[in-house]
Amino acid sequence: MPKDKTQSHIRIIEAAKKEFMEYGFQDASMRRIAGEAGIQVGGLYKHFASKEEMFASLVDPMIEELMRVYHIEEENEFEAIGAPEIKEIWKNREETTQTMTFIYDHLDEFKLLICRSQGTQYENFVHEFALLEEKTTMRYMQELKAKGIQIKDVDPKEFHLLVTANIEAILQTVVHGFTREEALHYAKTLDRFFTSAWLALFI
Repeated sequence: MPKDKTQSHIRIIEAAKKEFMEYGFQDASMRRIAGEAGIQVGGLYKHFASKEEMFASLVDPMIEELMRVYHIEEENEFEAIGAPEIKEIWKNREETTQTMTFIYDHLDEFKLLICRSQGTQYENFVHEFALLEEKTTMRYMQELKAKGIQIKDVDPKEFHLLVTANIEAILQTVVHGFTREEALHYAKTLDRFFTSAWLALFI
């Protein structure tokens, strides 16, 4: 990502964000971005090699932070394995609430990523994140088995669809324009709903 912190660069970033938020990546106009930033179109390419690089500069920092937080939580959950019952392991989980808080701390970036990224490398973000969560969860279940905790086997194809449905359920707050308050209330509902569902599936 470009590191230029000049006033021109800052104006371009602000103009690009406004343009992508309104029109999405595919319909965004480099000419309009340049006009909003107060420079010639050719001047944009002194800061960004392409429109997609410009889009990436807006979402990549958030994605990097998301992955950092995700892997910290992953490590914490694996370290906590050891309770005698899976119900105790998943008791009082607030994973969805934590995720929703992160989303609403970076709401504009998520709007770009989920609603405005068609035509970019990020348009399959939900699918790719679901694959990561699926892989992590299955490894977690194997670790539970290794600790002597009884877990049912689940059809991999069905599990993939359920994980994807879980993630998409969370992100629908962005699609439907929930306020932070509405989203956090919904997150608690999802935590209750999916915790019960996962327990019914695996035990």
